Amino acid sequence: MSLQINTILSELQSVQDPLTGMSLAKKFRERDLEIKGNTVEVKLFLGYYPAEDKGNIEQQITDACARAGAAQTRINYLDGIKSHVVQGGLKPIASIKNIIAVASGKGGVGKSTTSVNLALALSQAGAKVGILDADIYGPSQPLMLGVSGKPKSVDGKSMEPLEGHGIAVNSIGFLIDGDAPAILRGPMVAQALEQLLRQTNWPDLDYLIVDMPPGTGDIALTLAQKVPVVGAVIVTTPQDIALADARKGLRMFQKVDVPILGVIENMSMHVCSNCGHVEHLFGHDGGRKMAQELEVPWLGSLPLTLAVREQTDSGNPTVVSDPDSEAAKSYRHIARKLAVGVSDLAVDMSGKFPSVVVKPL
Repeated sequence: MSLQINTILSELQSVQDPLTGMSLAKKFRERDLEIKGNTVEVKLFLGYYPAEDKGNIEQQITDACARAGAAQTRINYLDGIKSHVVQGGLKPIASIKNIIAVASGKGGVGKSTTSVNLALALSQAGAKVGILDADIYGPSQPLMLGVSGKPKSVDGKSMEPLEGHGIAVNSIGFLIDGDAPAILRGPMVAQALEQLLRQTNWPDLDYLIVDMPPGTGDIALTLAQKVPVVGAVIVTTPQDIALADARKGLRMFQKVDVPILGVIENMSMHVCSNCGHVEHLFGHDGGRKMAQELEVPWLGSLPLTLAVREQTDSGNPTVVSDPDSEAAKSYRHIARKLAVGVSDLAVDMSGKFPSVVVKPL
């Protein structure tokens, strides 16, 4: 049986990410396949880091090609993460490939805890990650990452980010005393966010996670209109009052053409540390139903546990302090789905073309 490209592509439709079960069919294109006798050569660019699941994906590809009649499969695995398209009229920041906003409609839903654990999960998978604490009035990331001190400035004009658990971080919490309030009016808050983003000497990053303040006020609007984000993640809890506000936050991003990368339901269930009984304290599946109704991706649910709170308060978030826990596995699962979603976005091509300069004769 002679090998046919269409048959191979058809068989490759079955390849899935082993952690999430998400189809990887979009990753295979005719131009990336080459037949040489009974051998198939596959160029594979996932656009995210599969960590320990790389071998599983390669085996699925080999098996799919064998079903199509290949005696041998050679996989040229292309590592790396690309920059993706941002809002119209904005350009990506040179050193940051993808900026992702993590937002919520209201406070108290665990957005900052979710942000830092997702950032660490992406970092553990192999990506270069930073986190920007955009909650000017209530910065949390210095405490959550166990980082203190003030950013250094080499040139007197820009700041060097600090580092916690292998990720770059900056926050207004580093610039003011721990107990001092940030007393700023709306325009000053928006300016502070832009300075934290653009006057920080971020290293080359695959992802910058922006831990947003709650609501749809000045900072959210500034980010949506002036910061080149590839998309937003909405964090909610299952109860109706949180979902109502989460909808508003989600709609705000849609109105300014920022893609919704997904919805996360935090505090979805409580597991008793003594008996293991599962109880849905705030309701059940509200976030999933909202995602389905509004036709946006569902990223997953996270538990309400004492350990997560204690670990985060101590500056050692769950993903790094208890990596084998069910909570850490949930964070990694959601982070992978997020990375897959980003990889499926349109790639930014603005840097591929030279600027056109028109000079008078």
